[in-house]
Amino acid sequence: MNQTPLAVKMRPNHIDEIIGQEPLVGKGKIIRRMVESGNIASMILFGPPGTGKTSMAFAIARSLSLPIRKLNAVIDKKKEMEIVVEEAKMSGQIVLILDEVHRLDKAKQDFLLPHLEENLITLIGCTTSNPYHAINPAIRSRCHLFELTSLTIDQVKEAINKTLHDEVNGYGAKSVSLSEEALNHFAFSANGDLRAVLNGLELAVSSTPPNDQGEIAITLEDAEQCMQKKSFSHDKDGDAHYDVLSAFQKSIRGSDVNASLHYLGRLIEAGDLDSIARRLIVIAYEDIGLANPQAGPRAIAAVEAAERLGFPEARIPLSVSVVELALSPKSNTAYKALDNALADIRTRHTGDVPAHLKDSHYKGAAKLGRGVEYRYPHNYDGNWIDQQYLPNEIKDKNYFQPNDNSKFERAMKAVYENILQKKKK
Repeated sequence: MNQTPLAVKMRPNHIDEIIGQEPLVGKGKIIRRMVESGNIASMILFGPPGTGKTSMAFAIARSLSLPIRKLNAVIDKKKEMEIVVEEAKMSGQIVLILDEVHRLDKAKQDFLLPHLEENLITLIGCTTSNPYHAINPAIRSRCHLFELTSLTIDQVKEAINKTLHDEVNGYGAKSVSLSEEALNHFAFSANGDLRAVLNGLELAVSSTPPNDQGEIAITLEDAEQCMQKKSFSHDKDGDAHYDVLSAFQKSIRGSDVNASLHYLGRLIEAGDLDSIARRLIVIAYEDIGLANPQAGPRAIAAVEAAERLGFPEARIPLSVSVVELALSPKSNTAYKALDNALADIRTRHTGDVPAHLKDSHYKGAAKLGRGVEYRYPHNYDGNWIDQQYLPNEIKDKNYFQPNDNSKFERAMKAVYENILQKKKK
């Protein structure tokens, strides 16, 4: 007997029930404004798996009590789309929720386009792919694009607790309890994928027999088995997870290769490839930076290799990257220089772009003084000529403060200081 999955049963019926995605459905945000005005336009919702794209599509349509038809661009034929269009002609506007919209072939696309233009069909496409890369421009240009983001740990916990107390679609009518460790593990191991959490929770509940008191008590071990990930030693607030990540980065920053490998091992044991990947790339640019500029691209390559391999083999490229980053010379001068520039931009009036740097590629620009006195550096010895680039208000600012911890940055420091010296003459 087919049973509706828990993740489907827990889909929101109104945008007020959506967990997360505040930039889209929060007060005054664009999708909420559409719903409150009673006029929704065709759109494409994109983002990582389990972020609630299809659920949001249903919530939008249900908020306005509009008829819904759901199809899949891969599985369903053009004939099914023709049926939806005929229904729309008979009953008025229909919302077509189209999963895997990036897989829409030319025949289906050509059929849908005129009906989208006439607003007979309101399309809400859902995809994990970047629509700018994966979706045909003809469809993309007729839809608004909205990106959904992975849920935070607190938002995942909120969804779990809501499921446990929902007496209609969740487990509120049953006696189900989660230990604090199990709740934390479900939330942490999901990496923001709510569907994965609800699938794991459903498996845990269905496979755990009631105890003597008739209660289905889910333990940490149950959660680990159902999510197929081992647990960190999480405390009640999940601080241990962030403690390990913090120690991982600080050990690499401090050039302690043994500690770096130890904390990498902890993260690998927890199966937390996403956190490892993000942290390695950040470290390569934040802590290594200009001292070893190739560390960034190599860290990205190691992460991509690890993601393709998966565990256990993923540990091999990760170990290479961690050893390199830990033993590389360190520099944070580039991003610190940008932070200094941003501080000026955010806290003071920095002035207008100098007239000689403004765009001059249009008729009448010269009359406005745009680009008239600009001097092209390649026309001068050494491909350099002294001229003002910063606005008048901050023309003497020096944001970049290089160090000499590596051969590469020493060379950059020499060039920089040479330019400053020329400016003083």
